[in-house]
Amino acid sequence: MTLNTATIVNYKNIAEARLEFSPKLNCLIGNNGQGKTNVLDAIYYLSMCRSFASTSDNSAVIRHGEPYMMLQGSYTRQETPLEISVALQRGKRKVVRRDGKEYQRLSQHIGLLPVVMVSPMDWDLVRGSGEERRRFMDLIISQNDNEYLDALIRYNKAVEQRNAMIKKEMRDPLLYETVEQAMAQHAALIHQRRSQWVEQFLPIFMHYYHAVAGDNETVSLHYKSHLNDGTMQEHLAATRERDLIIGHTTRGIHRDDIELMLDDYPMRHTGSQGQCKTYTIALRFAQFDFLKANNATVPILLLDDIFDRLDASRVERIVDVVSSDRFGQIFITDTNRTHLDEIVARHGGGHCLMQVENGNVTTLKGGEQA
Repeated sequence: MTLNTATIVNYKNIAEARLEFSPKLNCLIGNNGQGKTNVLDAIYYLSMCRSFASTSDNSAVIRHGEPYMMLQGSYTRQETPLEISVALQRGKRKVVRRDGKEYQRLSQHIGLLPVVMVSPMDWDLVRGSGEERRRFMDLIISQNDNEYLDALIRYNKAVEQRNAMIKKEMRDPLLYETVEQAMAQHAALIHQRRSQWVEQFLPIFMHYYHAVAGDNETVSLHYKSHLNDGTMQEHLAATRERDLIIGHTTRGIHRDDIELMLDDYPMRHTGSQGQCKTYTIALRFAQFDFLKANNATVPILLLDDIFDRLDASRVERIVDVVSSDRFGQIFITDTNRTHLDEIVARHGGGHCLMQVENGNVTTLKGGEQA
């Protein structure tokens, strides 16, 4: 799959940009805060119907002082042309269209255009709360499993319903049992798919971590879930009175987590900055391989400032990985032109080099489109 052209209007600090891309390597150079990340985020939005920053305020992506934003992308997917557009006005719902036809539900679009973004914000995968790691799992699995995505949506609605009952201090056991039965049904499927995913994902992740860090460190992922020890209905029945006191549902797969381990210790407590950065990059590269293996199309890879906080040896190994032919279309940003020139030299084939300054994107000479 390739993104051939994109039009970006009023997206964050970008007033308007009409861009043509290489089907292989696309490099964006510029100082910090100029808009390189926003170009990548716009591409991510076209695939996932939301910003990578995952802000709850949809209008935050609209350029300051403007009433709307618009994104449009022309793709080639399985040798078939495809047009995707996103429009969002302040105070209104977003509209996503495929070949001019509006989606009735945004979930219908998820998975059509698989994308993986490596970002400095990935630091939260290691240091942040379990919510970050659950979102990581959900985004990967949902892109190639519509049944999982549907169960996740229905489960979350059931949790909201149970929490509303708790806040109203309702105590009718039959009402709780009805909602909890629905929660348990969806939770069982979600737990099963997450368990399967961790089992498949772990060896891919370990391969990439060692490819970047060498073989002197041991890493692993442990899936933590209440459903590892008892059914959802058992947990909900046991904690119902406690939940009424606390004010929300305290047990369930919405509390799942992945324990990221380094040499048998939690990464969040022991990892250096370089190790944590390596961990997140390996997680994202493994995400790419997983989606590629389980999807009918090759994901687009977005690499935002991936060399920060890494020593020279790890930078060298990442350049080797990125320069290999295992990836499809790549977009990469950096403030250091040397890194980008080295990747271009090793990658071979066509590339596009763009300068980003104050939200303006200019294609530089010597950056071929094919």
